[in-house]
Parts: sequence; structure tokens; C-alpha cells
Amino acid sequence: MMAQALELAKKPHVIIATPGRLRDHIRSSSGAVDLRRCKFLVMDEADRMLSETFVPELNIILPLLPKDRQTLLFTATMTESILALRDAEDDPSKRPFVHMCDMSTSTVSTLDQYYVFVPSQVRMVYLAHLLRSDDLKEKSIIIFCGRCATAELMTVMLKELGIRCTALHSEMTQQQRLDSLGKFRAEVIKILISTDVGSRGLDIPSVECVLNYDIPRDPTDYIHRVGRTARAGRGGKAISIVAEKDIQLIQSIEERINKKMEKYDVDENEILEELGEVTAAKRLASMKLHDKHFGEKTHIRKKKRMANQD
Repeated sequence: MMAQALELAKKPHVIIATPGRLRDHIRSSSGAVDLRRCKFLVMDEADRMLSETFVPELNIILPLLPKDRQTLLFTATMTESILALRDAEDDPSKRPFVHMCDMSTSTVSTLDQYYVFVPSQVRMVYLAHLLRSDDLKEKSIIIFCGRCATAELMTVMLKELGIRCTALHSEMTQQQRLDSLGKFRAEVIKILISTDVGSRGLDIPSVECVLNYDIPRDPTDYIHRVGRTARAGRGGKAISIVAEKDIQLIQSIEERINKKMEKYDVDENEILEELGEVTAAKRLASMKLHDKHFGEKTHIRKKKRMANQD
């Protein structure tokens, strides 16, 4: 924070920032960040930036920018909120220019896409079985989860089972994230367990397989996830662990990518043999997360933010 504050005091020509960190600098002291002469505002991943998640940060940042500026929004996901901007102004001369690239190709032909249909209460058992299988045990794999708590629980559980892995999620410090990515990129550790924080921008050509533990609600998020493999002309594999509640989500994804996923065969008898071991490891991982009060800091920050808004 201090090093960044010194850099900002030099009035750089370009500031590249996440909304949360820029807001923190603005709040740290009066006049810490001078944006009055800003000529351009660029928002990458605009579909996320214009969601409710970033409203508190943008409500602090945008009033400090001059109205006489150029605003550029970039997104690989064209949402209704983005398209609504096109018609927000009655005056045609004030409407933004919109350019849409051809988005007809969703997933590459070199990507093999599979599903495993499982009972929801034993998804972790199936996951552990897949990672130990001859097909996947030596491969470089990214596993995607929907929540930080799931990613952390899975990481601790797999380590209890003797499966080397590392995590990537927003409950980790920036240094911890960089360390995890460094180990995975160097293939010191072959399994990365990530939330959607890792679904965009990661370019690691050596990734051979993407496992979807939680099925994303938006088919575009699925496309971003599986795009971490089969890069630069290489082949790749995507396997989605599908529970009964996920069937409609999978159907939406198949409609979006215009392709039916193939069934991935597993040996049910072997999974039954692993049930007790994996269940015990999961229980132990839950106890460890509870003992170290995982997620408590985020909960406190949320409560403070809500109190400040009130």
C-alpha cells in the first residue's frame, strides 16, 4: 500500500488498478489520488465491472473523474446490462459506439468434452477417484469450484488423501496466489483448485484437463473455464461432474456450444471402495477449516461495508 501510494504521488500517466485497491487509496487520505485530469477510463471484463459486486467501489471512483473523458468498455461476455448501455440515451449522438466480434466459435475442436453423472452427496468421492485414475493422475489439471470455501475444503481434503495440489481463490493473499500459480506453472504441483478468479486470463499452455466440480450458471463462464486447456493448437479434455440439480445447466451449455458432451466412464465398484477413505478425509478437512476460522475476515469486512453503507 505504501509503495503504491508513493507511485501515485508521482502522478503517473497511466494507472492500472482493481476497483477495490483504488478505492482504498482514495480513502486513505484526502488528495491521495488525483484523477481530475484523466482523459480515458478503460474497464476490462466490463460484464463483471458493471455487476452489483463493484457498485460500492465505482460509486467512490467515478465521481472523481472528469465528465469530459472517453470511456472504453471491453468484455468477452455480452450481457443484457452491457447491451442496455447502447440504448440508454435518447439522443443518438450521445449513444456509445458498440463493436461486436464474431462469437460463433465457442469451444475449440481440439477440446474433448465429457460429463460424469453423480449423486450430489458423493461428488468429492468421484472427484478423488478421477484424480487417481490412470487417465488423469499424471496430467496437469485445473479444478473449478463455485465458492472459496469449497476450493479450500477440497485442497485440504486432497492433501489428506496424499494428492498434491494448490489453491487459487480470493480468500488468499496476493503473494499466496502468486506462489500457487508459480508452482502450478512450473509443474512442481500438477493440480490447481480455483474459483472463477482463474477462469479468465490464465495462459498456461501445459494444462491438459479442466474439471468442473461446480457447474457454472452462465454457459459463457463454462467456455472461459474450459478455454484454459486445448490452447495454441494443443489437445485438451474437459470433464464436468454433474449432479441431479445440474442437468438443466448442462443442457444450456450444450446448446450454447452446439455440441453434446460425451459420457465419461467410471468404475462404480472402485468408487464404493474409496467412499470411507474420502469421507473421513473430508470430515478432517472441515474440522481444520473450522479451527483456523476460514472466511472469518471476509465476513467481518462485509459486515463493516454494510454498516458504512447504512
